[in-house]
Amino acid sequence: MSRVPAYRRIALDLTDKIRTGLYRPGEALPPQRELSAQYGVTLMTLRQALASLRDDGLIVQQAGRGTFVAPVQAAYRVDTLRSFVEDLREQGHDVITDVVSLAVRQAPAEVRATLSTEERALRLERVRLLGGRPMIHQTSWIRQPYATDVRGEDFRRISLYTALAETGVTIVRASERIVPGLLTEPVATQLGRAAGEAVFVSERTTYAMDDQPIVADRAVILGDLLEIRAERAATRLSLQWRSVRT
Repeated sequence: MSRVPAYRRIALDLTDKIRTGLYRPGEALPPQRELSAQYGVTLMTLRQALASLRDDGLIVQQAGRGTFVAPVQAAYRVDTLRSFVEDLREQGHDVITDVVSLAVRQAPAEVRATLSTEERALRLERVRLLGGRPMIHQTSWIRQPYATDVRGEDFRRISLYTALAETGVTIVRASERIVPGLLTEPVATQLGRAAGEAVFVSERTTYAMDDQPIVADRAVILGDLLEIRAERAATRLSLQWRSVRT
């Protein structure tokens, strides 16, 4: 007779089902009564098993809704001068870029002010998918003459930073602020979510060697799929905290 406690055997079996994809990230597990009957144990024993999975970060439990496989969590690091895709792929995540639109347009007034130009700019709209699920909606405005140089690139396979580097542009710094926000249409539709959900909004301005602003970015980030992380060192300040006042 096995000396492994029943709750532990259940936890190991559910862990295997989650890791082999039988239960996918974000998917609901069967109701507790159904699982307890399936494993032939009491609700108390089943709840011990679920508590073990929760402590391991494999599931999340929501009062009144049920038990769900923990969503895929990735980290957007704010201490690096790289694109979203470069950060996420370095962490081993499978990232797909869907290019929604690419066109030269008149930029909004705030973008023209950020880029210090009244010229038309290249508007690049993308949706980033992590593990096949929409995660980030990103709109980049690239000022001239850099827009002309990169317009023909396939941004499904190459990042904007890489494309700029291949044209000889040296990126020296970026200024970024990340604030809480609410999903609005049509971005909500692009991400497959309901309007009004809480999100992170990243606003980034990228500068070239002569300290000229060349890209104005706005990224809407699903907070339940992406955490924001900063790395700090004694010789470098990577992040500033400021209160948000209404």
